[in-house]
Formats: sequence, C-alpha cells, structure tokens
Amino acid sequence: MSAALDLGGASVLPDDAARALLIGRVWDVETGGPRVVAVQEDDVFDLQQLAGTVSELLERPDLAAAVRTAMTLPRWKTSEIVHASLTQDAARPHFLAPVDLQVIKACGVTFVDSMIERVIEERCGGDASRAAEMRELVGRALGGSISSIRPGSPAAAEAKKVLIAEGLWSQYLEVGIGPDPEV
Repeated sequence: MSAALDLGGASVLPDDAARALLIGRVWDVETGGPRVVAVQEDDVFDLQQLAGTVSELLERPDLAAAVRTAMTLPRWKTSEIVHASLTQDAARPHFLAPVDLQVIKACGVTFVDSMIERVIEERCGGDASRAAEMRELVGRALGGSISSIRPGSPAAAEAKKVLIAEGLWSQYLEVGIGPDPEV
C-alpha cells in the first residue's frame, strides 16, 4: 500500500483493497456536484460516464466489468481527497458518503441492545438507579446477553418466554427478536 495512504498507522483503505472494487462519491469543486468514483490505491477514477448516481451504478448488470473498463485515467489522488475530507476543506475535492439514492435496510438484530435499553426505560421511567437494577435483572433472566440472539431462532423464542415470565417482555422487542423481525 502507498505510504501516502497511511495516516499515522491507520490505513484508509481496506486490507483487501488490491482485489476489491471500491466505489464511492467525491464532491467535485469544478462541476459543483457529486461524482461517482472508483478508488484503487492512490488513484480515484471518475465514473460519471457510467452513472450519475451510485444507486444507478449498482443497478448495472455488468457493474464490475464496466467499472474496471472505465478505470483508465485517474482524475484525483486518494491521499489528496482523504486529506481534504479530514480537514473539511470544501474548496478541494473531498469524499462524500457513498450512499446516494439507494434504499438501505437494517435488521432489528442490529439494534437489540438499544431495544433492551428502551424496554428498561419504559419500566424505569428515567430513574437511573432502577435502570441499573433492571439491567442486572434482564441479564440474570437471560443467563447472559440478548445481543447475540438471532431473531426467530429457538434461543429467541426461549428468551421471549423468560422475559414474559419475568414481566419484562414488551411488544417493542417483537420486531427485533420475534419470528418476523422488522427490516
């Protein structure tokens, strides 16, 4: 990996960057708008001729081949764009979030810990000392952590039974660990 991409020992590219097809967006100060890009080592390639949005690019059936074919002349240097991004220099090209118009879905399992906290809040009404007691009670009732439970699994069904028996179940938890988790 290029030394220019090393920020004091913290690489900005993934370990498999040499094999990966890295897609993103850059704010182009010349055109005054976002550009779809591909990143390879210290080179950033403008892919605007392929698609105006990342969402549009991801819909291409020939995505990988089209991107690799378009990666001929780099327009920017990754290290320069990273520097402008980290210093929040809006006068220079800088990275944007790679998501533009595509739909992002998240599974309830990701948020089980926050669901438990919400249930605890429901039961305690903001009383911090009661919340600590409730956390301990939930942990004991489940014999460990609920965050590792897979929604819809036998373990999730057992956790629900235990929480109901202890008077700790909430319909709010159904969307996260029930048989039909919310997506």
